Amino acid sequence: MLYHFLVPLAEDYALFNVFRYLTFRTGGAVMTALIICFLIGPGMIRWLKKKQKEGQPIRDDGPEGHFKKAGTPTMGGLMILISAGLSVLLWSDLTNPYVWTVCGVVVSFGLIGFLDDYAKLTKRSHHGVPGKVRLLLEFAVSFAAIAAYVHFTAPEMATGLALPFFKDLLIPLGIFIFVPFAMLVIVGASNAVNLTDGLDGLAIVPVMIAAACFGLISYLVGNAIYSEYLGIHFVAGTGELAIICGALIGAGMGFLWFNAPPAMVFMGDTGSLSMGAGLGSIAVIVKHEIVLAIIGGLFVLETVSVIVQVASFKLTGKRVFRMAPIHHHFEKKGWSEPTVVIRFWIIAVILALVGLSTLKLR
Repeated sequence: MLYHFLVPLAEDYALFNVFRYLTFRTGGAVMTALIICFLIGPGMIRWLKKKQKEGQPIRDDGPEGHFKKAGTPTMGGLMILISAGLSVLLWSDLTNPYVWTVCGVVVSFGLIGFLDDYAKLTKRSHHGVPGKVRLLLEFAVSFAAIAAYVHFTAPEMATGLALPFFKDLLIPLGIFIFVPFAMLVIVGASNAVNLTDGLDGLAIVPVMIAAACFGLISYLVGNAIYSEYLGIHFVAGTGELAIICGALIGAGMGFLWFNAPPAMVFMGDTGSLSMGAGLGSIAVIVKHEIVLAIIGGLFVLETVSVIVQVASFKLTGKRVFRMAPIHHHFEKKGWSEPTVVIRFWIIAVILALVGLSTLKLR
């Protein structure tokens, strides 16, 4: 919004010229989302406590240390959605179709997560909306988003798959393969973040790390000079997605202030599903779907641990881990919650550095 109001004034007032620069507006998005989250956080937590009373249901078979968290409200993802959403509207170029595509995905998945959280609260169970119904809604939203992306992107670029470490390589998947693949990336990323969100601060920091990485990638992919220098595919207009990533970082930092142990509020599916889907949709648009699996490797690890646990139990009747997702396995082994969280943060940083190295090692 500021972009449209202030950039035209730059011809008469040089000061407003800074609003042309993505770096300045991304920084503004970070700070705006952070401040909004700080301002609305206390009031929203009080409101959630009043409405939820008993707070998020705690799993009976979970680690014993989790029972002391009873009464903590959930749906804290609303703080992230509101603060990040307002920040994006304020700082981004609202004529950019990719901005609206990603925002549509984030809001829609946030609504699905909200319905899931609401169902858990009303049923007083950790089972919310039936899994098949939730997946159907997620794939429907993803299909609409990919359809919009394909419409606004050059045909030769839209349905191609770029591989890391290979310069200028773009595998033409075709519309009938690419669309299901891209939908799977968005839905997979969404649910992977959701599975990771099990300890105070565990999911939000890796999300911010991934958002920072894809903010940089979006900026480089949307810049013809930098993309040519690095040997990555140029996609016009994607630089504006850096502002969304910045808003997620700012909102994430604000949320972490209240989610730091002992958490005053939980993110809930409202936040985890929406942020994961946002990262997935950005990865598809900037042609770095496989790099997302590297940068978000922690989310992949959490998801694989659940798949392995379920498959092993159904096939052999035995469990590979003491509890899945894998962060609960380490809790069951005696690791303290802060130890698990911080060590997983370290893993997330390492994987982010490996993912970013693919930009240069081609």
